[in-house]
Amino acid sequence: MARGRALTVATLGALSQLLSALAFAGFGGVALWLLSRPRARMAALMPSPRWLIVAAIASAIWCAALYRFAPGSSEAMVARSLRDLAMLGWLGATFWPARAPMPGPPRLILRLLVTICTIALAGGIAAHVQSATAGVWLSPALGVSGMIVAIGGLLIIDGAARRASAGLRMPVMAVAGGFAMLWAYELNVQLIGALTGKPASTLIHLIPAVALMIVPTFVLAAMDIGRERIRLSRSVATRTLVLLGAAAYLILIGLAGAVARLVGGDYGELAQGVFLIVALGAGGLLLLSARTRAWLAVMISKHFFEHRYDYRAEWMRFTATLAQGAKEDGSEDDRNLHRRVAKALAELTGSPGALLLLPDAQGAFRVAEQWHWPAGLEEGATLPLRSSFMLQESRHIVDLDAERRGAAPDGEGLAIPGWLLADTRAWVVVPVLHFQRMIAVAVLHRPPVSRPLDWEDLDVLRIAGQQAASYLAESQSLEALSEAKRFDEFNRRFAFIMHDIKNLASQLSLLARNAERHADKPEFRADMIGTLKISAGRLSDLLVRLSPRERRAVEAGRALVEPLLRDVAAEMRPRRALFVGCQAGLAAWGDAASIRQIVQHLAANAIDASPAGTPVQVVAVAQQGRARIDVIDQGAGMTRAFIRDELFKPFVSTKDGGFGLGAFEALGLAQAMGGSIEVASEPGKGSDFTLWLPLADTREDAGTGEPIGKVA
Repeated sequence: MARGRALTVATLGALSQLLSALAFAGFGGVALWLLSRPRARMAALMPSPRWLIVAAIASAIWCAALYRFAPGSSEAMVARSLRDLAMLGWLGATFWPARAPMPGPPRLILRLLVTICTIALAGGIAAHVQSATAGVWLSPALGVSGMIVAIGGLLIIDGAARRASAGLRMPVMAVAGGFAMLWAYELNVQLIGALTGKPASTLIHLIPAVALMIVPTFVLAAMDIGRERIRLSRSVATRTLVLLGAAAYLILIGLAGAVARLVGGDYGELAQGVFLIVALGAGGLLLLSARTRAWLAVMISKHFFEHRYDYRAEWMRFTATLAQGAKEDGSEDDRNLHRRVAKALAELTGSPGALLLLPDAQGAFRVAEQWHWPAGLEEGATLPLRSSFMLQESRHIVDLDAERRGAAPDGEGLAIPGWLLADTRAWVVVPVLHFQRMIAVAVLHRPPVSRPLDWEDLDVLRIAGQQAASYLAESQSLEALSEAKRFDEFNRRFAFIMHDIKNLASQLSLLARNAERHADKPEFRADMIGTLKISAGRLSDLLVRLSPRERRAVEAGRALVEPLLRDVAAEMRPRRALFVGCQAGLAAWGDAASIRQIVQHLAANAIDASPAGTPVQVVAVAQQGRARIDVIDQGAGMTRAFIRDELFKPFVSTKDGGFGLGAFEALGLAQAMGGSIEVASEPGKGSDFTLWLPLADTREDAGTGEPIGKVA
């Protein structure tokens, strides 16, 4: 066993020498590199570049002493005093420059530490020069002075961290952190040796490893990087605090055991058992008590962070909740925007629930939605018109606790209703404003650990309320747009019907005028009866189309073209005879009523555009695998620009009193059946409207003899 222990000590000694050599090379190289850099550039990077060079040189000398002598030797401790003196000088010059002198207590501590380091350095050198056996009494004295300097140095670094401003770069803070790590490690080694009565040789031999770890911080401090202030995220900082707490717990257990062994008696196991019980009790309290967790979160946020809120994380969660809040069971998204708004505002401040009040027809705000608000809300809970008006005008976030105490200066003007003040669960009233208009009011439930509102709460709630208002306003705009679209659809349908009614009225007027002259003719009376039947049928169809229900869907199937053309010719006969020609057995694939309506529109327009006595032809053939129906007139014709830019636009017409909807509706019906309309026309030469439709025989040959669907 003794041989193995000797081997371990020898191995540790060799490893310590290797690490010391590496650390010496590192600090020496850094010092030479810093000396070679331009002074102007170094001065722009940090307030005290010379002291950083001095600290690097002193650290290199200390590492040389660690290599030449043992890390726990008196010679190494003397070199450590030189290193501590340089480190203290760098801290003072960096964090308390001449333009911002150090306050009284830190200045006193720094002077005391400098004095101790100077005495230790001078006394150690003198003792070694005068006596070769000075290490017998010098090592304990240097050990005590080292502990004092380490404790004081940590206090100086804590004050420096508090003093640090946004102008100091993060690598400079990293150098200070490296110094703190080195002092904390050495202090831990000294404390363990003092408590156990013997030096911790393993930890002492690893001191060069810690020195080697802080070499990169010197390099970073002198490089052109990291000018901006760098912060850890709140989650990482919280996890670090948890780890530090666990480490402190383990250290306390070790110290308790060491003290128990020094006192004597079997108290070590008792102390460890007590610590274990306390730890389990604290853990169970945190796990089971929401109030305790909330209190701990408040304390950590208050004492460890500059701001109460982690704005980046909170804003991302707030926006995600508003945009797509998941249901509590995780099954699907919550489509209720009002509940999501209440939830987002509540989670922002740690409130367990919230109410959302929306305006009614009279302008008062009523409870429209709630998120986790306990039962017992008063029936008819409203915010009166006067209260809502004052809240909108003032844009004031109301602290209801202050209102209940009468401490709010503008409480009387806001006229907070009695039911809200009587319900002690209500904590804050947040107006949700959109461009100075209040579109909702949120009432937040009191958090588990109640606290007064400060400026940060008010700013966050005000901005969050505006963000939530934009979502609510967008939702209201979408609802209004949907309603406007329904009205537009009704108006569009009514415009088409008015167009058809105009055509029917013209046809009936012509029939009435002709009846005055030809009523005694049997042929005319027969045509008149047929025309009246067709007109009555079309009026019935118009009434159906005017129904507020969704526009009917029509069946797409095999439609014989010739009977449709004969019906159109019979309908148009009172106005003008149509010359109809159709290929025998021609069948199109589409809705028969829609095809008839298209041909009616095109024929009526052709008749209107043609002079009296000129023919209008309707010809249907199969061509290029499609059904082709041409409506040809010899009227005034149209220009290419008119055909391209205006012909198929609604409410554009060349006829007096025309609606300009015939060609537009015809094109829409044709496209709905998979067809199209082409126009060939020239001014003075008439027009040819060609309706192209799928050929029914082709569809049947493809195996689609039955109707394949519906055309809207």
